[in-house]
Amino acid sequence: MIDAEKKIGYEFKDKSLLKTALTHSSYANENHTRSNERLEFLGDSVLSIIISEFIFKEMANVNEGDLSKIRAALVCEQSLAEVAKSIGLNELVFLGRGENKTGGRYRPSITSDAFEAVLGAIYLDSDLDTAKKWVLDLMSEKIKLGCQGKLYSDYKTVLQEVIQRDGRSFVTYKTLEETGREHDRRFVVQAFVNGEPKSTAKGHSKKEAEQAAAKKTLEVYYNEKI
Repeated sequence: MIDAEKKIGYEFKDKSLLKTALTHSSYANENHTRSNERLEFLGDSVLSIIISEFIFKEMANVNEGDLSKIRAALVCEQSLAEVAKSIGLNELVFLGRGENKTGGRYRPSITSDAFEAVLGAIYLDSDLDTAKKWVLDLMSEKIKLGCQGKLYSDYKTVLQEVIQRDGRSFVTYKTLEETGREHDRRFVVQAFVNGEPKSTAKGHSKKEAEQAAAKKTLEVYYNEKI
């Protein structure tokens, strides 16, 4: 765990927290141990408050809608996966044999989840201020680009804004199909606007499929070229 701590840039008092944060469900199922899913759940919330507070204070003249778009771009799967890979976090994750063989170590959904789980572990092992420093140091370049509007589009947020302009109120997503072995899942998701079925799309995770369905809906139904 010493090498892992060096890459992560934080020394844990409770080493078991780090081990759990790096344990993907595929490995946990094979070895009858605890996965990082609960820590990821916690880390997701911690990350949201850290990023929200930072951009709220730094961008005093930006409205709520634009702040939401910036935050969404910063905490999206692609952004977190790239930050995680920059410190080699993907190489530290414990994966099941099948997941490892099929390239799970380089799958954005797994890597971004591990990042959130490590954040959750740091928060539990220390405090919010320490977790905040860790995140803001690692994500400084992403945050700079996000505040300049130069990061990725969060298609779900864009679609929500477009339909509100169109006089409609809400978008929902339904998983139509879930196939493949545990280490190589495929999801088919359909977007619905005010209950009306729109585009369907595939992804390795529900988040990925939902983003793809939102993007396709924007292009097909709202003539938004992205």
